[in-house]
Amino acid sequence: MFAFAGPGLLTGEGGGGSVRGYLLHRVKPHLPPWLAVGATGVAGALGHWRWADSAAAGVGLTLSSVILTGATWWAGRATSQQRRLHSAITVAAGSAWLTAACLAGPMTGPLDDLFLMGGPVVALSWNVRMVLRRNDADPQGGGADKGLLEKVGLARAQIGQAKVEPNRVTAPLSLEPGEQTNDDVSKALARIASALDLPVSAVRYLPSPDSSRRGELVIVPEDMLAQSAEYEGPSNLGGSIAEPLVIGRYDDGSPLSLWLPGDPKAKRNSTHLLIAGGTGSGKGETALNLQTEILSRRDVLLWVSDPKAFQDFAPLRPGMDWTAEGGADTEVMVEAVKAVIPARTRWLGAHGYRQWLPEAAEQQTSREHTCRPDGRPCGCPGMPFLVAWFEEAANTLRNLGDDAFTGIAQEARSAGVSLVVSLQRPSYDQMSTSTRASLPSVIALGCDPRDEGFSLPEAVIDAGAHPGAWGNRRPGYCYVVSPGIPEDRYPSPGRTFAFPARATALMEQLAAWALREGATADPVTASAVTAVAGRAYTGRTVPTPAPAAGTRPRLTAVQGDDDMSNEQGHGLLVDPEDAGIDPEADLPDAEQGDDTPIFGQETGRKPGPKEARELFARALEEFEQAGQMIVGPKDFMDWCDRNNLSRPWVSARLKEAAENGRLEATNATGRWRIVPVLAAA
Repeated sequence: MFAFAGPGLLTGEGGGGSVRGYLLHRVKPHLPPWLAVGATGVAGALGHWRWADSAAAGVGLTLSSVILTGATWWAGRATSQQRRLHSAITVAAGSAWLTAACLAGPMTGPLDDLFLMGGPVVALSWNVRMVLRRNDADPQGGGADKGLLEKVGLARAQIGQAKVEPNRVTAPLSLEPGEQTNDDVSKALARIASALDLPVSAVRYLPSPDSSRRGELVIVPEDMLAQSAEYEGPSNLGGSIAEPLVIGRYDDGSPLSLWLPGDPKAKRNSTHLLIAGGTGSGKGETALNLQTEILSRRDVLLWVSDPKAFQDFAPLRPGMDWTAEGGADTEVMVEAVKAVIPARTRWLGAHGYRQWLPEAAEQQTSREHTCRPDGRPCGCPGMPFLVAWFEEAANTLRNLGDDAFTGIAQEARSAGVSLVVSLQRPSYDQMSTSTRASLPSVIALGCDPRDEGFSLPEAVIDAGAHPGAWGNRRPGYCYVVSPGIPEDRYPSPGRTFAFPARATALMEQLAAWALREGATADPVTASAVTAVAGRAYTGRTVPTPAPAAGTRPRLTAVQGDDDMSNEQGHGLLVDPEDAGIDPEADLPDAEQGDDTPIFGQETGRKPGPKEARELFARALEEFEQAGQMIVGPKDFMDWCDRNNLSRPWVSARLKEAAENGRLEATNATGRWRIVPVLAAA
């Protein structure tokens, strides 16, 4: 065993070669300058032997020296000024000595001493330069590095003094004037990430808004998002919706926040939000993060439509002001949001608000915000902010058309209403370009690489944001573009908080808090939505307290005639629909058509025109009382069978009711919105 250890130690084996080979490998990069000095001395001796007495050779050698020096200076324009000057001085000195040695002799006068002293100095200067270059090869170390940029095709660019922060390096970059632009850096980001052995999302470029050839190269070497952070509760329970909503963290550990209302002092506009991401990208947990933050604020109403029957949001549903499970209910919610916008805008304008502010949610006791002509405080109830959330919006857009949200998106911000649209693929065949252009904020989660342009602005993608690199492999990873967030943060990836099973109890407690302490609809908003939705809108409903332990529920007797109630007061002993029948009255006489067969019955009677219209009006009232405010011929199929009426007759009555103001047409063909009785009157 020891016999093999000795030679290995002496020769340096075990590292793949001998000591001699290792030293030769380390010395080889430094040999070219010394070889060039030696070759210059040999060339001087041979030239003197050949051209010692030739005047023509002297002219030729002098011209060659000048041309070679000029060519070196010209070729060095692609490098730094230091390298260019060093190269030109080296070539000029060497060619001048060679010319003198060829004509006068290398041993004549001081030429031999100049060679013996100047040659090693020139060679060592290049060795020193190479050593310094290798020491600065790390792009995080400062502005002297050029090797990385040369590898990625940006050799002419200049890196300034880098700013080193925890897990973040920012280096100013200046490109060659007239030959390179910021677009060249954006195209090279993937190669830079490859050279640094980092994911493409860890390298981004922030171009200067004042220059097309200057910007900042940002490198985040460690992915701090690999370990997900779990939801621990709202960030600001009882605060205002105007304060930041914290939904996760960035890759450098800083909070991931956004705002929905505007702030004139901060020069921030109110915004609408698009949440986009493929299947499995974490849209559900992202929505939970945002909804829990919204419900934890004291001055906001949350309306949510979810065709998935609130599969993800069930623990939060009691705290929401209004919910809809898709279909006709969602159609009503869309129409209601459209109706509340002008009513809320009118109220805000009358009270001196150019946009919604937290003061608008309080009772109006200020002279600055009063609707009274004499300027005295009006004391009007405040108006909470409103968030209208449409989950799985592709379903709604298919039913209502691709421009269902266009009017809301274009007009709602000034009314203190924020629209949130969540869907997998916000392509232009699902959502109109007008709607997409009116959604200034986006949370872009992992998606198909071909869909990146549907979610993020082109400038953010050019800066290094690529949600397509994640797909559904990193749930919760996202880019957030929204007013109030610094633009240099747009291409920085973040990750939303995770909601494990144990977070359900926290969500239930938060919903209970919102039910007790959350805002309720102001009279203006409630009136406007009720005029459209009728009984479909109930607002937050406080549950009835449970009876005390040991007591039995008490049934209250229904008021009525004594002979219609029993002695114990247990209510009517007849069906409610038969309560108005006089048992002593004679039965009505037979009418024409009583024996006409009806589907499902042996005999039946077709109602006359007047009676049929009364039945139709009663049917509309029943739909309204049940909260179904969107109807069409298909909703009357069973009713037609019971009353022996045809579907075309119902279609005609629907159009007639629309002409009388009882119905209003919707975006969907053949669908009508019931106008509540009071609103119609």
